[in-house]
Amino acid sequence: MDSNNVLKVINHISGWIWGTPLLVLLVGTGIYLTIRLGLLQFRMLPYALKLAFTPNKNEKGKGDISHFQALMTALAATIGTGNIVGVATAVILGGPGAIFWMWMTALVGMATKYAEAVLAVKYRVQDPKNGEMSGGPMYYIEKGLGMKWLGMLFAFFGAIAAFGIGNTVQTNAVANNVKQTFGISPVITGLVLTIFTALVILGGIRNIGKVSAIFVPIMAIFYVLGGCIIIAMNLELVPSAFALIFQDAFTGNAVAGGAIGAVIKYGVARGLFSNEAGLGSAPIAAAAAKTDYPSRQGLVSMTSVFLDTIVVCTITGLTLIIGDMYTEKGANAGALTSQTFEMFLGKTGSLIVTLGLIFFAYSTVIGWSYYGEKCVTYLFKRWAVIPYRIAFVAAVFIGAIVKDLNVVWGVADIMNGLMAIPNLIALLGLSGVVVYETKIFLKQYEKEKAMKKATKVAS
Repeated sequence: MDSNNVLKVINHISGWIWGTPLLVLLVGTGIYLTIRLGLLQFRMLPYALKLAFTPNKNEKGKGDISHFQALMTALAATIGTGNIVGVATAVILGGPGAIFWMWMTALVGMATKYAEAVLAVKYRVQDPKNGEMSGGPMYYIEKGLGMKWLGMLFAFFGAIAAFGIGNTVQTNAVANNVKQTFGISPVITGLVLTIFTALVILGGIRNIGKVSAIFVPIMAIFYVLGGCIIIAMNLELVPSAFALIFQDAFTGNAVAGGAIGAVIKYGVARGLFSNEAGLGSAPIAAAAAKTDYPSRQGLVSMTSVFLDTIVVCTITGLTLIIGDMYTEKGANAGALTSQTFEMFLGKTGSLIVTLGLIFFAYSTVIGWSYYGEKCVTYLFKRWAVIPYRIAFVAAVFIGAIVKDLNVVWGVADIMNGLMAIPNLIALLGLSGVVVYETKIFLKQYEKEKAMKKATKVAS
């Protein structure tokens, strides 16, 4: 079988796995958890954001990294090319209305991310030798559902997916963009990425957490600021852009034949690819956080969906709609955001997007390196960590210099879909545990509020 036929088979399998049933299961799980938790993500979002971004040197509970570092590690892996290319794909194929469905997916996805983190912290384990925490779907599937075989399947799919969507395809995108923009050889780019990746991940989660806490905010602000400048330059067009999003979300006029199903499909699919709610990757980072209550870290983790999709993806989407280049025949998703930024900001605009892609992709690599490592540790114990890190670092260079990664992309998509299935089964099966832990925390939360109020009155 030649490579073209192999690719066709892989794409067919990927399309089947990521078909309507899985998308319905992902969104349906989010809706179910939203109802069971009493709209927690809306009621507690202000507190969650405050908790995530307020420095707390006296964080209680066991763990390896702070709330903020755990959030930044998760965002490092989550905020990626999907925020730039993924949004452009959704707008081109699904029209402006796809952005509305990305928002809806994110709003229910926040409940999913919350539940994942709660379970990850509750069922995490501590390594007796080095004291590091390990957690995530494989552990709460085994300990919560009593189905170790299903946990092993998740870990197997996650370990493979990390080399694809979390490594080679990211470094390949960086190498190609650097070559096009700066004329630098992929070999040189690959060597630089390999060295920087090795320096970070060989230090383990504490090193990844520290780097992510500095790197991710700067990276996101840099890109978001460029988008905000474009929006500010065209404030008079913003109301009509929002109006078009809401109108097209229910009519599908921007899609050939007015296919409302295409609007919803691409909005939901790209939203899920962007924020990874339900995929089972982010709770692996959440399990390492220092926290006294599982729900406290759950609230911090759910803010990643808000920041990724509601903030970053919205800014990308608005700039694309204002630029109106997505309506041109033959519009290319890979270049659309860069072309739009350049139209408004000149060469500086395309440079912002190129650097954004570089930083986003690199951050995804270091975030996923931790996810893959924990999956491998679950399957083969601690002895496999060093060989895994070496292989992961080597894959960074390979990804940068290989010309065609279509097969790798296809396999990675399949593994991501297969990761989601056991994770969603666990979330539904353990939803009662999530509700119970939430009730315990909310009682403590009300006590803390009362104590703060009493202290203010006394002073």
